Amino acid sequence: MNRRLLALALASLVSLPALAQVSVSEPWIRATVPRAKVAGAFMQLKSAKPVKLVEVKSPVAGRVELHQMAMEGQTMRMRQVESIDLPAGQVVNLASGGYHLMLFDLKQQLKEGEQVPLTLTVVDAAGKRENIALSVPVKPLAYTAPPAH
Repeated sequence: MNRRLLALALASLVSLPALAQVSVSEPWIRATVPRAKVAGAFMQLKSAKPVKLVEVKSPVAGRVELHQMAMEGQTMRMRQVESIDLPAGQVVNLASGGYHLMLFDLKQQLKEGEQVPLTLTVVDAAGKRENIALSVPVKPLAYTAPPAH
């Protein structure tokens, strides 16, 4: 009986369709000062299949937006984007000065050493969505990420 249940469980795992297989490395959020309402989140994403990052949620923020820093003439500007492409097999770096996440309407101060839950939502070309739950460490205000690989 136990072997039959184990075999059935293993067979069901093998038959589950793999969606994005997105891996996340080096995630972090910058600590905030008291009463701050905004924070940035950064990480590296890599997907086995081409997908788009389309949404991020966190219980510590009223909303989370996908943003991009880009030069417009002689001025660096930050703007919200609807999605971020994650090409198959390529690392996409969410970092200061490029794509990154912005947490708005913070419900609490983010203190060094805490862990912040984030849920990333990616969608593939067929429209299938996958959620990726993360626990992201809060780094000091002066923290600088190491250069991307």
